[in-house]
Amino acid sequence: MSSDTLAKLPAAPGIPEAAAIPRIVPRRRYGQWAAAVVVLVLLALALTSVARNDAFQWGVVAEYFTTASVLRGLWLTLWLTAAVMVLGFALGTLLAAARLSANPVLRAVSWGYVWLFRSIPILVQLLLWFNIGALYPQILGVRTVDLLSPVAVAVIGLTLHEAAYAAEVVRGGILAVDRGQIEAAQALGLSRRRRWWRIVLPQAMRSIVPPAGNMLIGTLKGTSIVSVIAVNDLLFSAQLIYHRTYQVIPLLMVATLWYTVVTSLLGVGQTFVEKRYARGTEPRR
Repeated sequence: MSSDTLAKLPAAPGIPEAAAIPRIVPRRRYGQWAAAVVVLVLLALALTSVARNDAFQWGVVAEYFTTASVLRGLWLTLWLTAAVMVLGFALGTLLAAARLSANPVLRAVSWGYVWLFRSIPILVQLLLWFNIGALYPQILGVRTVDLLSPVAVAVIGLTLHEAAYAAEVVRGGILAVDRGQIEAAQALGLSRRRRWWRIVLPQAMRSIVPPAGNMLIGTLKGTSIVSVIAVNDLLFSAQLIYHRTYQVIPLLMVATLWYTVVTSLLGVGQTFVEKRYARGTEPRR
């Protein structure tokens, strides 16, 4: 049968002809387009203002961006962030295990630790540790001032603070694992150690990695607070320079740009790690 013959055949009963089918017209969202234009205009004005404002002194920013003192401060910031995250999550994992323990004493001590260190601001904790010599002039026969340098105080204070939050992150990740998975592993006769390493932790990491990544970025930015106890981190290095040159804004911009670069790289790394642990859970397309 030719196509001309098919075109002349009447439509089947109950099926509307092509001309009778209403055409779907997409809804015009004028408000969204107007809002987008306003936002883009404001963003362009802000960027133009920053680029053309001579008070930023971008030439001075470029001059000090890679100076030796700034890079040394950046290195200390990165080292401090890595040390605090490793030690904080190690201690936080122990606290999470104690919180999930059947022992009521361990549960109470772990809960008390998390409650205490989450209640005290980190700046207050650092100042208390920095002045610990007023409470304990000597530790193991050594003067506290000689034993605890500002960097050691920063590591101790930040680690104890981060451990309280890491404990809750790890505990939440473990509790997110389906109880049936653990029961199935027990039915298969797997030892407790193998259940944790093969069943619980791989699945818990899916819930642990996103908040842990946010904690890592928060810790990196939070290390700037150690400048109050004269730790020569990135911010303190910039402060030392502008106290000498009185170029406050350009040096603060140097620190700002370095923090932005490093946090952006950490954000990219966090995305890849999250995708790795999310394999097998995303719906197929």
